[in-house]
Amino acid sequence: MAPVVRPHTPATLPPIKGQPAPSTSVPPASNKEMIQVFDAYGRELLITKEAWRTSVLPGTLKTNWNNPDLLYGVIFGALKDGFRSDIIAAAEQLYKIDSQPERGTCVWGIVLREEGRLDESEKVLRDYIAKHGENGSVLTNLAKVYSQRKNEKKSEETLWHALEVDPNQENGLGWYWIIHKERNGEAGGLEALRRIAVLPGSWRAQLWIAREALQTRRQEEALALYQECLARIAKPVPTDFLTQMSGDLGNTGHLPELLRFTEPHFVVKTHGLQVGNNLIKAHLELAQYDAARRIVDQLYALKRLDWQKTLSFWETEIAKARIAVEKPDPKKKLNVSLLTIDGPVWLKPNSPAAELFPAKTPDDLTVCFLCGTAEKATNSKRTEHQLADTAGRLTRALPLFLAEQVDFQSRARVQTLIPWIVDETCGFVLGGVPWSDENAVAYASQSPTKNDYVVSIHFKTQTEPWNLELRLMRTIDGKCLGNLNVVFPSTKPEDAIPQLAQQLLGLLAEQAEVEIQTPPSLYQVPVGPHFPYYLLRLEQLLSVRCASIDGVQPNFLSGVRDIIDGNIQQCLNCPQNIPARLLLVQTLSYMKRVRPEILPEFKEKLALLQKEKPLSEPAQGVVQRMFNEVLEG
Repeated sequence: MAPVVRPHTPATLPPIKGQPAPSTSVPPASNKEMIQVFDAYGRELLITKEAWRTSVLPGTLKTNWNNPDLLYGVIFGALKDGFRSDIIAAAEQLYKIDSQPERGTCVWGIVLREEGRLDESEKVLRDYIAKHGENGSVLTNLAKVYSQRKNEKKSEETLWHALEVDPNQENGLGWYWIIHKERNGEAGGLEALRRIAVLPGSWRAQLWIAREALQTRRQEEALALYQECLARIAKPVPTDFLTQMSGDLGNTGHLPELLRFTEPHFVVKTHGLQVGNNLIKAHLELAQYDAARRIVDQLYALKRLDWQKTLSFWETEIAKARIAVEKPDPKKKLNVSLLTIDGPVWLKPNSPAAELFPAKTPDDLTVCFLCGTAEKATNSKRTEHQLADTAGRLTRALPLFLAEQVDFQSRARVQTLIPWIVDETCGFVLGGVPWSDENAVAYASQSPTKNDYVVSIHFKTQTEPWNLELRLMRTIDGKCLGNLNVVFPSTKPEDAIPQLAQQLLGLLAEQAEVEIQTPPSLYQVPVGPHFPYYLLRLEQLLSVRCASIDGVQPNFLSGVRDIIDGNIQQCLNCPQNIPARLLLVQTLSYMKRVRPEILPEFKEKLALLQKEKPLSEPAQGVVQRMFNEVLEG
């Protein structure tokens, strides 16, 4: 069983010097009683808070009992979830072993105070001061002890002294600001910030004052404050500083300034998604797509499971933005070529996996499948660039699926033809009207392979359910030998499409004298709810193969990590399915040509898949050799 891990949770204390603040991961807002976790494959799971508290938290505390940094993260995740009573002993342990004594002291002091053990909390905090000297966070927590005792005068005196010791502690500054804002309104809060700003070493108060300056359109004042702070602050710049500065500049529309002040100080391992989000958004809005993608790639490389959805969102937004600015010349004639796929898309004739399946002979009849066309509700009569959608993907996935069905269930050889734009911007062709029989036969006849029959496919997707029309032609004379028609909901092709494949085999046997045979036992197609995803992976492999063609623009392929992850999930859902595993390894093989730098991100997942979900031999050995070649070659 793959281990379950919870993403890092935010701390409620200011970050201790030398340690970055834990990153934030927010569970779905629709159910606050659920906790987000991930398994080793990156699959997101939701468990109840109570199940986490009783089944996971105790073991996690035990595992990290003698590791102060990890124990600290577990404790504050539990505190955030309201499990204070479950971590009392752990907080005391952290106090005893912490290599950063101010952190362990504050944690234990907070827990004691919230448990109502005020005298013990005060003693812990004072003992620290007696042993190590004054510390701003420790003094702030001592002020909270006095406040809980209703000794407000002593509390405020201690709080101000805490700020004198460390004017940049977020909790202390925020508390001081709120006190004076509640007494004297916005002006009182601003004046409190100005008092802190004159303290030696202060920069956080200036950050807040700069926010007010931006909100009141005093841009130059705000920028001067940022410049002053960045000049005096220790490096690397704290994450919350860059997050607030970039967020405030972005929210007030100062995007060039956001990049100018933030990007030179951005360290991906330190600042992560919190700062990266703002940089990506600014680059995207300024149409700096390569710069935005570069940051996305840097963040992906950190392998943070809880960031995957956000980064996938940004990848899609970047791709959509690129497409939006690519306006094809309506007067320019498209240069269309034909790409050919011989056999199943995941089983190249020279692949090591070919030894797992019976070979075809050159004398066998050849059936050609032409990528489909689709009528849409918003069909335009002019040439447009667009991201692939469900209809477009299915016009390519269905011929690939039907081709492999005919390949494995008959004596015929198969070929798939993909109309392809050969231009500055390469891409698939998706027509809005069906191929004429004459054009389909002409395309099939252009291939170096002698195609005896051609199958054309047309979708009608204007309304639900979708309608699919299939025509079978003989190439020697262009005669239509038959047609098939199926209707299916666009979200549920799992019943209609496999049935269509069987009907096509019957039509080929009856009209084309194609000999039907029992498929090899190793060829099994995912069924039920897994089938639509199998179609998707077929089309994605085709896309990755096309992306590897010389001259194709680097931005042709988007969501590359989602493609690999999706294939891994398919293998987990269908662990003994050999086509699914071959789809994965072939996708990786072509991805190596397109984006080789991302493959190391998946090495651990792939090794775990092969170990925990081995195929039966000889398939396991063949697939492992292919994985080794991709990942080590």
